[in-house]
Amino acid sequence: TTEASHGVSKNIILMTTQYFSDSENGPRARINETISPVAWRGIAALVETLVADGSFGESFPDVCNDGGAIIGTNFHRWYPVMQAEVTELGWPLINCELPPTLAILDLIVFCHKYVSKGTPIPGGYHPYMNHQHLSFDRPTGQAEFRMRIETVLARNGLAYKLREDSSIVRLAPVILHEMLSAVTFQTGDGTLDSILESARTKFLNPDPRVRRESLEKLWDAWERLKTVEPGNDKKLQAKALLDQAATEPNFRAVLETEAVNLTAVGNNFLIRHTETNRTPIGSDLHVDYLFHRLFSLVWMLLKNREAQN
Repeated sequence: TTEASHGVSKNIILMTTQYFSDSENGPRARINETISPVAWRGIAALVETLVADGSFGESFPDVCNDGGAIIGTNFHRWYPVMQAEVTELGWPLINCELPPTLAILDLIVFCHKYVSKGTPIPGGYHPYMNHQHLSFDRPTGQAEFRMRIETVLARNGLAYKLREDSSIVRLAPVILHEMLSAVTFQTGDGTLDSILESARTKFLNPDPRVRRESLEKLWDAWERLKTVEPGNDKKLQAKALLDQAATEPNFRAVLETEAVNLTAVGNNFLIRHTETNRTPIGSDLHVDYLFHRLFSLVWMLLKNREAQN
């Protein structure tokens, strides 16, 4: 893969590992949302290795007493900052009881933010102190870290991806992933675009609590979409929207039924309303199902409007 770094003129080319089982059976499905003990130990070992080899030295420098050149990572500076920002973790990481998945993802974000590739400076070996002076390349170090983390996540079927901006996003269910990753909303209604973008961003968040909020935003977008056609009567506007989408009577009836049912879901479940008689969403899988169901309808209606306008 090629990693392009902002403000850096060179291309960083990294070759990801191709395992034989992947070439024979295809890559594993990225559907797991809980990091397993095996995956955690791999991530912990990687981070401990980077601390030991000086990869965090650019931000947390251990300096030579004779001249001040950086010689590695100052663990006593790195660790308190890490623990203050990722409060659930101790040291050594690999000996910690399995932390919550969100804490592990926070650790990955923290490390990506500060990691650099340390390279010995030519002629920088200090024989008296028996250490090597280092220079650092953050874009390359971050690209290598992303590649190594991606290998762990992919090989363990984990539905997360570390991005260049140090954020982590959840990989949506396969049928939605490509659409949600690349979509840009340009409906002609700025408010609708903003609500849809909020729904998309929340749905891709690793935190299940935030993902549940995506349903509220998507159902808000659905109610807004019903009013984008000309007029002041919401029922007539919604009818015009569906009429545009299908002229064949049988499929038009399917759309009508789906629109009515999804409106009822938004009103009767704990999505848009918080009254005590609303039904809670019981499972993260139900969140995925409901989001996919309504987003498919909204996306089809938006693409149809785009084609006709």
